[in-house]
Amino acid sequence: MELTASKRTVSGKGLVALRKAGKMPAVVYGAKDEALSIELSQREFTNILKDAGESTIVALSIDGMEKNVLIHDVDYDPLTNEPRHVDFYAVQKGQKVEVSVPLEFSGVAPVVKELGANVVKVLHELEVEADAMNLPHELMVDIGSLTTLESQITAKDINLPSGVVLVTDPEEVIAIVAMPEEEPVEPVAAVDMATIGISEERGKKEEEAPAPDA
Repeated sequence: MELTASKRTVSGKGLVALRKAGKMPAVVYGAKDEALSIELSQREFTNILKDAGESTIVALSIDGMEKNVLIHDVDYDPLTNEPRHVDFYAVQKGQKVEVSVPLEFSGVAPVVKELGANVVKVLHELEVEADAMNLPHELMVDIGSLTTLESQITAKDINLPSGVVLVTDPEEVIAIVAMPEEEPVEPVAAVDMATIGISEERGKKEEEAPAPDA
């Protein structure tokens, strides 16, 4: 995945005009790199973000200078939810990094088909450590192992690619089973038949009573 950027000279109020032109400000830094202010196409970055997430290496070209980076931190506009600033972390070949890798759930849980239970997904990503150039884009979670109401899947149950080390607590729960809650039934108030009888008798007496003199 590739992105093209250029060095940025504007800041502060100048960023308003930058964004109106379809650009967004960014910063790239790393263990061996000083922070560098850059600008890039907001549309191109949004497309890359959807595919790369924060665990896939992106080839970033800055005025012809190539850097392998990870999308480290994205700031979103609170009104439009569009990215408006991004931090890139430059990595070196052989460097180990810790990142959050998204979980992809697959399969069918027998407990759902047989007992009508629900699968509750507690975690949606795992923290791992790996060579920056060999980071997994996603980790698969097979919910086919959920066969009883007591079944659960924890972080240690996930098969990690070679060279990838789990950072998240191994006992952290990823998915559990729960039965759907039944809606409470409103109790129907008992009818007091004696009260009905009294009311009917009173109504008859009022009908039979002579009308008062005008």
